[in-house]
Amino acid sequence: MKKILFATLFVICMSVYTKAQTLSGVVKDINGDLVVSSKITLKTQTNKTARETISNNRGEFSFAGLEVGNYDLTVSSLGFLKKTQNLEINSNKSIEIILEPENVAEIISITSNYLAGSSDALTRTPGSFQTIGKLELENAHVFNFAEALRKVAGISIRNEEGFGLRPNISIRGTNPTRSTKILLLEDGIPLAYAPYGDNASYYHPPIERFESIEVLKGSGQIEYGPVTVAGVINYITPNPTQDQTISLKLEGGNRSFAKGNISYSNTFGKTGLIFNYIRKQGEGSRENIRSGLNDFSTKVVREINDKNVLIGKFSWYGEDSNLTYSGLTEAEYATNPRYNPFKNDFFYANRFGTSLSHTVVFTPKVHLTTNFYANNFSRHWWRQSSNSNERPNRVGSDPDCLGLQDLNTTCGNLGRLRNYWVIGIEPRLNVQYQIGLVRNELHTGFRYQYEDQNRRQENGDLPNSRDGVLVEDNERKANAVSGFIQNRFIWKDFSITPGVRIEQINYKRTNRLANNGTGITGKTDLTEVIPGIGAAYNLFGNTTVFAGVHKGFAPPAVADIISNNGGTVELKAERSWNYEVGIRTQPLKGINLEGTFFRNDFANQIVPQSVAGGIGSTVTNGGETLQQGLEFVGRIDSFGLFKTNYNLYFQTAYTFLETAEFRGTRFSSISGFTDVSVSGNRLPYTPKHLATSSIGYDYKNFNGLLETNYISGQFSDDLNRINPTADGQAGYIPSQIYFNATANYRVEKWNSTFFVTSKNLADRTFIVDRSRGLLPSSPRLIQFGWKWQFSK
Repeated sequence: MKKILFATLFVICMSVYTKAQTLSGVVKDINGDLVVSSKITLKTQTNKTARETISNNRGEFSFAGLEVGNYDLTVSSLGFLKKTQNLEINSNKSIEIILEPENVAEIISITSNYLAGSSDALTRTPGSFQTIGKLELENAHVFNFAEALRKVAGISIRNEEGFGLRPNISIRGTNPTRSTKILLLEDGIPLAYAPYGDNASYYHPPIERFESIEVLKGSGQIEYGPVTVAGVINYITPNPTQDQTISLKLEGGNRSFAKGNISYSNTFGKTGLIFNYIRKQGEGSRENIRSGLNDFSTKVVREINDKNVLIGKFSWYGEDSNLTYSGLTEAEYATNPRYNPFKNDFFYANRFGTSLSHTVVFTPKVHLTTNFYANNFSRHWWRQSSNSNERPNRVGSDPDCLGLQDLNTTCGNLGRLRNYWVIGIEPRLNVQYQIGLVRNELHTGFRYQYEDQNRRQENGDLPNSRDGVLVEDNERKANAVSGFIQNRFIWKDFSITPGVRIEQINYKRTNRLANNGTGITGKTDLTEVIPGIGAAYNLFGNTTVFAGVHKGFAPPAVADIISNNGGTVELKAERSWNYEVGIRTQPLKGINLEGTFFRNDFANQIVPQSVAGGIGSTVTNGGETLQQGLEFVGRIDSFGLFKTNYNLYFQTAYTFLETAEFRGTRFSSISGFTDVSVSGNRLPYTPKHLATSSIGYDYKNFNGLLETNYISGQFSDDLNRINPTADGQAGYIPSQIYFNATANYRVEKWNSTFFVTSKNLADRTFIVDRSRGLLPSSPRLIQFGWKWQFSK
């Protein structure tokens, strides 16, 4: 199959029509700043056949394979006046489009929650920064967030159920479990359901909700908080279009996969709105695993006047999954890697989220954006086991459960019932001012966030029970007040950005079952000062050198710092000092490169004492660790480099995590080995090499790409054991490589795109996780789809 794919790409490349022309260009505003994600439509003046594209993160766009003739080019972007111009194309042509602002407040409001903010931030941002754009996500038809984020250097994903619903994200060697060391945002607003009190993520919205992703790993992340140890991932939702736009996308494939996505967008006078609904379902990577989810989101942009804009958002996510928590033992995996005996385990979740953002422009250089947000997340997970060594987990305590023969008849289960409420408000002030020859950009703001967790556990009598004996009833609260100030000093081609963030958190935990039901309450608080500084220097042309250092901080969860009996646990906050230096350059048009050296030096890294949560699970002060390495991102486009009338491109994201080890006096956290030194051992789940590379081809209405994803071998425990244990929870995880392929063809007269995509093209089975027993990689997925889009 690989030979056929390569041969097909070769034939397509060799069959290019030599007389076809290429139109390329760049979109800017009246100040000369690049305008990203603008919509560009090209129509022939004879039959009005239309082609569309989106400007990339450098404002660039191109149309290859054009015939000689006259065309109408229309460029539109929210916050700017639409611009149309006539073009005569009789040779390769390069143009510059200048958009005029429609409303200053609207421009600021739709970018104020983005990490980059403007094209100038790409050269001035004192840290590594990478964007995955709309076209890249759309053309690859990424299956889930994991496939998308692997395109970013420094990011490692530990798979779980195969459908991409439980995020285990690591950046630069941090612990990937439930993404607790990562700050997840949506349009700059916290996405996690309890980032202060319980940052463990059991939910991730479908990647199809977003049009782009921004990842920031440098000192600039202290502006966002509270988690600053590794990086910030900001998911960007689409904005309303100026004209009526309706799109429908249908997709189906093996393993009972089906997906439908419908959206509507328009602007009525001074109000723009967009609705989006997604239904997604299919089987996971093992037997008896099947997920179904619904996702609805809407955004409304209301221009009050030329100085005030409101943006309102609402979203609902619902999930019903036949899903277990436990992995396999070595014997079970050897017999059938996709075996799953827990057919009665189910996960139910609902999340409602809303936000209201107001932007007021006092002057073109002074504006204030205030975000109010709230969300409710509830999940009920009824399961029989937490780990592979529990077969089943109630043997000895349940007289009706004597072994696996009773698993699906008389054995009981555990209901882990959770409900979270989060409410927050965050005003941010941005001021541009001049002192002599130094231009300044001041960013400051504060946040108040309230979190309330209600956690219950009920032990059911049967495998399909949905109620039972109450054995845990906890309420956990966190009240957090934070503030930051960061000022960028810009003098000629040099900028320096010092800043500081302060976090003050009050914790409260109540065990309602203690004292014969009267309850026990414990309280404590924590204050942290988080400084940082970064610098950037434009050496020449399109080359920028940057460096930065900042303090990394991750607050402990309520359950980690207050015990179930109300006592305060002597647990320090997770702290590190993070350093990086790098260079990003565009040596030639069509070549973009970025390289970064990073060093994350942890004074105290929190280490779990158990691989699974639940009653009595605790964490401990793990001590010093060091993560150090190199990142490289590169892309080459033939149409920019060689002015070809097609585009043959290559891009790669590579991570070399040379060092990820325990430092100081360290002992194992594994029961039975706590007197064994692990100093100098490699951290679990930190592969030394990560590489995602793709080669793609665009010509006229065709787009195709082949992608490879390589993950080197890794250890699964702090003892760095090579030989596996019988329960499958320890042992070496060998290297793995995946191939993905996608082909798209657009039929203009039908406003349609037809596509086919395959994930894990070679259909190889790898071990992806051992933390709760062995878990296999997803099998080969083949999906066919159709997208129809109409714009008036």
